Amino acid sequence: MSAAEPRAAGGPRPPTCAIGIMAKAPQAGRSKTRLCPPLTPDEAAALSAAFLRDTAANIADAARSAPITAYAAYAPHGSEARVAAHVGARTGLVLADGTPPMPAGVQGFGRCLLHAIRGMLARGHAAACVLSSDSPTLPTRRLIEAAEQLLAPGDRAVLGASDDGGYYLLGLKAAHAEMFADIAWSTDSVAAATRARARAIGLPLVELDPWYDVDDAPSLSVLIAETGGYAAPVTRALLGRLERTGRLADRLAPA
Repeated sequence: MSAAEPRAAGGPRPPTCAIGIMAKAPQAGRSKTRLCPPLTPDEAAALSAAFLRDTAANIADAARSAPITAYAAYAPHGSEARVAAHVGARTGLVLADGTPPMPAGVQGFGRCLLHAIRGMLARGHAAACVLSSDSPTLPTRRLIEAAEQLLAPGDRAVLGASDDGGYYLLGLKAAHAEMFADIAWSTDSVAAATRARARAIGLPLVELDPWYDVDDAPSLSVLIAETGGYAAPVTRALLGRLERTGRLADRLAPA
C-alpha cells in the first residue's frame, strides 16, 4: 500500500484515483526514435528513462495533495523489472499490452489504453487515468485536478489535450470502451475524436488545460526553453549533460 492509500480505521479505504504512466522500458533503437536525429539512439533511450523517472516523481508529488495511486502501465509482458527500475518502488505495475479480448472497434494503441484502465479499476480504485510518458514537465496541478474531478460524484471523463492534437491524459470512472473505439491513433485528430465519443455516449467531459508532448526535435526545443511546468530534475540534468558534452543546441539549430 502506498502513502496515497491510507486505511480508514475499522472501515473501507477512502476512494482513490489511479494514474498510470503508459510505459515501455527504454531501449536504444526503440525509444524516442523520432528524436533520432538530433539525438543518438543511446541518448534517446536515456531521455526516455529520464521522462519515466520524472513523471513518476510528479505523480508522487500530486499524491501528497490528492488521493492518487501511481502505476506504470507497461508493455510488453515480461518487461516488468526493466520498467520498475525507472519508476521506483512506490509505483505499482499493471500490464497494458492490449492482448485481452476487446470490443469491436478498439484497435491499436487503444487496446493498450483500455487494458490499462480496466486493470487499474479492477484493483479497486474509484477512477483511473492513463498518462503520457512524453510530458515530463506537466504541471503537477493538472494531475491533482484530474483526480479531484474524477472523485467527485457522478460519472464523467477528464481529458488533457496535447498541443499536437492528441492527449496527455484521459481519466475515467468506468471503462467506457467507446472512448477508445475507432480512433486514428498517432494523428492530430485523437483528442477531437475522443471528445466526439464522449458526446455520443452522453458522458460529461471535463477538460484540463492543454500541455505538450516531447516526441520530435521541435518539441524537444520547446522543452529546453520551457520553464513554467514541473521541475523534471532528472530530465533537466540529462539535457544539461547533453549540451555540455554533445552540443545539443547546435544539433537542434535549423540547418
